[in-house]
Amino acid sequence: MRLLRALCAAALAVLALAGCATTPAHRAPELPRTERDRDDLIDTAQQALVDRCLARQGLTLKHTSDAADGRLQGALFGRGRPELSVTLATGYTVTAHTDGCLAAAQRELYGDQRLWFRTRVVVNNLRAEARQRMKHDPDYRAATVRWTRCVTPAHGHRPSRPDPAVSARCARKSGLARLRRQLEPALLARVRAERHGQLTTYRELRTRALHRAAALYAERTAQVTRKKGSTSS
Repeated sequence: MRLLRALCAAALAVLALAGCATTPAHRAPELPRTERDRDDLIDTAQQALVDRCLARQGLTLKHTSDAADGRLQGALFGRGRPELSVTLATGYTVTAHTDGCLAAAQRELYGDQRLWFRTRVVVNNLRAEARQRMKHDPDYRAATVRWTRCVTPAHGHRPSRPDPAVSARCARKSGLARLRRQLEPALLARVRAERHGQLTTYRELRTRALHRAAALYAERTAQVTRKKGSTSS
């Protein structure tokens, strides 16, 4: 729960929304120029929607007692067995709920939470999929064997987590590091080509969320401006 609070606090700190200017109602809201600022805009809008959803249930991410943690977790992430599941080419399975404030916020931003979940999980793991394919290359497998011998003490078992300096030295000595640099770009390009449809869907959904987030920000800015105007008069 401490980690959750820290993450949420970090998300709320993004409220500056660099590049988003107040826009008249008859014009489309301006969008941030950089990808990082666009990500920040979407993240902040999602956080605002989550906070609003939790508030309707009398909950907040701040100042929550341990006794309320269970209720908060359910309200935020959903309850029961996850309804969504994606098994990656790496063998890992990622799950999520369709209920809860986080899912509701994603539906508001992306339009289709199920589709966003599936495409986001796949796209975020394209590099991991390429590295999984790399393991089937015979030269890479041979280099992995040499690396394992290198990090294993003369009298003992290979440590589950070799010292980082030793691991890096052995990666160079075994040729593993060189093969990674050679193989990964080509394999990643191949994976991205095979996942072209999902990448396109990912970009379309993200663009939809970006425009929705900008509209929400413009609406909130207009409300604050009207409120200040009424109080000053």
